[in-house]
Order: sequence, then structure tokens, then C-alpha cells
Amino acid sequence: MTNLLYTEEEEAVRSAVRSLLADRCDPAAVLARTESDEPHDRELWKALADGMGLAGLLVPEDRGGQGATHREAAVVLEELGRAVAPVPYLTSAVIATETLLACTGEAAAELLAALASGRTVGALAVPFATAPEAAHPRVRHEDGALHGEVTGVADAAAADILLVPTDHGLFAVDTGRNGVTVTPRTSLDRTRPLATVTLDAAPARLLAEGTEADTAVWLGLRSGAGLLASEQLGLAEWCLTATVGYVKERHQFNRPVGSFQALKHRLARLWLDVVNTRAAARHAADALATGSDEPNLATALAQAYAAPVAVRAAEEAVQLHGGIGMTWEHPAHLYLKRAKADSIALGTAGRHRESLAGLVDLPAPAPS
Repeated sequence: MTNLLYTEEEEAVRSAVRSLLADRCDPAAVLARTESDEPHDRELWKALADGMGLAGLLVPEDRGGQGATHREAAVVLEELGRAVAPVPYLTSAVIATETLLACTGEAAAELLAALASGRTVGALAVPFATAPEAAHPRVRHEDGALHGEVTGVADAAAADILLVPTDHGLFAVDTGRNGVTVTPRTSLDRTRPLATVTLDAAPARLLAEGTEADTAVWLGLRSGAGLLASEQLGLAEWCLTATVGYVKERHQFNRPVGSFQALKHRLARLWLDVVNTRAAARHAADALATGSDEPNLATALAQAYAAPVAVRAAEEAVQLHGGIGMTWEHPAHLYLKRAKADSIALGTAGRHRESLAGLVDLPAPAPS
């Protein structure tokens, strides 16, 4: 029987990450950074990836990583979600890394070791809304160079390397080379900004071709979707904890507003949803780590459930904080924006429900 409880090692990872984030990623600092021209916290990323070695959790030790599993990476993402940390962990240490793990060439191995060290940041150049099984725009490969444009690429502005799917295979592109332009776009969630990547005769290195390239991209997106549920879990937990704390302190008519029955019911329901989200997210992380219990099904289930719960938790946090929850100074809006952005990232809940229905052979009702 699968054990979804946290191990001692996972709790140790959680404690270390939470301690670091408490020191370096308080809500005021995150808010200030979102209003600056540097939304990514590069010093925090260096501490997480290089100092603590978290960028290489999914990479085997003989390939330059820590040799951990998706379960440990999920714990890291829970804590990053609790802090809405502006670092490219999901995009580089999970999606790009998992994509490279599925490539067999020497070029991919060298790049994988660079990402595992944390000194190089990678991003998969597909729209962040792309579901694992969905078709995505493909850049053209002509005369040894790449041509085309990809919109909505998450964390592209922080990336040193872009992994670019093309009609010829999967290529690596250095963002600092001629012919590569990364243009930041206005994003709802400024803690994970989007950008448009334009390639105009950009030089590139081939990583994989044909079926291997397609499988690598699919595996990267699938792991990203499965572990995104853990980030959404952490976000929802923060919203619930902060809101419960607030309604205990806020008084109306000489009573804590949390003593009102209607609010008790709303928070009790949210607590149940968060508990169920934890089960779904842990199930997905364990399935990706062990390959048991159908990772595709576990990922679709986790995303179908976690995305709407995170949004509702953030909405409740804003509403039940009353007037202060509507202000720019309170961090609740950061969580609402991250939850909304995550809800359409790597496939919507509806898209994952459709995938789930197909996997369990439960077709939609025929139209009347």
C-alpha cells in the first residue's frame, strides 16, 4: 500500500526551506519586487539552488544531482507556494530538468548537470498554459538555426537556456546569443512573469529528435502539472491559515468574527478541500516518483482538484480579511493572482478532467 505520509527526510527539507523563506521571502519583500523591474529574486534562487542543492533534486547523483525524487521536490514546491516565492523552481528544476532527463545525448547530459548545479536556469519554450498532451507551437529549423516566436513562456526572462521544440527536434538556445529576444509581457502573476521568445536565425544545439524529443517535452510538462498541485496546496494552506488567524482576532459586536456560524461553515468546508488537495497532490508526487498507480491518471486527478481549490482559498482569504484584504499592502492579492495564473497553467482543470475521463474510460454524456 502506498504511504503518502511525509518521511523524516521530507520534513527536514521542508524545515530548511521554510526557514530560509522566512528570512528572505517575507510578503513585503515579494510585493516590493513585483513592483520593480526585477521580479525574479536571483539571490533567493542562488540560496535555494546553489546553496541548498535543491535545483538538482530530480537529477541522479551520477549525473550531477542530488538523487532525490518527486516527493522531495513536491515538498519544496509546497513551501514556495506558501511564500509565493519569485523563483524559477517549477520551470527550471522540474519542467526543464525532467525534459532533459528524457534525452540521451551528450549535449543534454552537459546541460542537465548545469541545471542541477543551480548556476544555470532553464525554461521550456512553450506557452505556460500548454497541457502535457496538447499540441504546442513549433519553431522552424532552417539551415542549422531556429526561426519563430513563442508567447507566454514562464520565467523566460530569468533563463540562461531555452529548450525549444521544433519541427526537427528539441534544441537548446542560449538566451544571450544573437537572434534571441526575450520580451517581458504584462502578467497577472508578477511573481512568475511571462515573456515572448522571438528567434531570428538563432544558433542552437540539438538535444533530441523525433519520438525522443516529443516524449521528453511531454514528460517535462507532465511532471510540471503533477507537481504544480503541490505548489497550489501550499498556497491554499497559507490562505486558510492566515484567514483563520485573522477571523480569530477581528471583532464585531464585541465578538470575534470567526465565532459567526456562517464563517465557521465556510472555513470548515475550505479546510476539507485543502485536506483532500493534500491527498491528491501527494498521490501525484508519489506516482511520479515511483511510476506506480498510473502517473498520468494521478497527475490529471491532482490538477483537476487542486486548481479550483487554490483559487477558492485565495478568494476566501481576500473576502474574509474584509477591507484590509482588498488593499495593495496586504499580501492576499499576491496569492489570488498566483492561484488564478496557476489555474490555467499546464492545462486547465477542465482539460485535466477530460483527460481523466478518458484514462478511466468514462466518456462524456452524448449531446441530447
